[in-house]
Amino acid sequence: MRNQSKPVIEAAFMNVQTAAAYMGISVNTLYVWRHRRQGPPSFRMGPGGRVMYRRDLLNAWLSEQQQADSRTNPALNPLNKVPQRRERHRTV
Repeated sequence: MRNQSKPVIEAAFMNVQTAAAYMGISVNTLYVWRHRRQGPPSFRMGPGGRVMYRRDLLNAWLSEQQQADSRTNPALNPLNKVPQRRERHRTV
């Protein structure tokens, strides 16, 4: 008899604890980012108003962060730019 595992279904929404674990950061950091409106988009869901994150928007935000980092985006790396030459000013 074959050992068939069931496919893992990823939830479309994550609570703060799950989203923080997914990103490898602390829950507190995620709350601070939310308070400062700096982090990934979030919303309140349900009668209790639980803070939730959509997995697709979280992945998109993480991708934007990666592209904005000069260490992972060669176009932003200052070492890949042609050095600028200073013009010599004439003194009168």
